[in-house]
Parts: sequence; structure tokens; C-alpha cells
Amino acid sequence: MPQSSRRQNRSGTLVFANWNYVLLLIGVALIVVGFTAMYLEGQYLGFISLYVSPVLIIGGYAEIIYALLWAPDEQSAVEEQ
Repeated sequence: MPQSSRRQNRSGTLVFANWNYVLLLIGVALIVVGFTAMYLEGQYLGFISLYVSPVLIIGGYAEIIYALLWAPDEQSAVEEQ
């Protein structure tokens, strides 16, 4: 069976733009920093464990969601290639 031409043309392209991957890595880094800060403080009711770390973790998840949903416009995608 012959393969569709659409499949052949898109075999070398990335799913996201480069900026999406940068945003995704920033989000993962925020989550890792948040959990690491919570672990290193070692207190159950500490300031970092209760206030700073949850904000970092939720910010990291929000950044990942934004990176997955953000789509570049057609002209900037053509300029990157």
C-alpha cells in the first residue's frame, strides 16, 4: 500500500516550535526547584514549605500547560525553518 504524501512530508518536522520546548523546560525546572526547596527545609510548618514551594510548583505546572497550548502564528513558524 502506498503511504500518504502528508506522512512523508511531515516526517522531519518537530511537533512544537523551539520556544515551546524552552517553556516546557522552564516549567519542569520550577517544579524541581519547588520540591527540592521543600525537601531541603525539612520543617513541616516552615515558611518555604508552606508558602514558597507551592507557588513554585503551581507556577511550574501552569508554565507546562501554557507551553503545551501555545501555538506560534504561521509567519513566525516559516521564519524559524
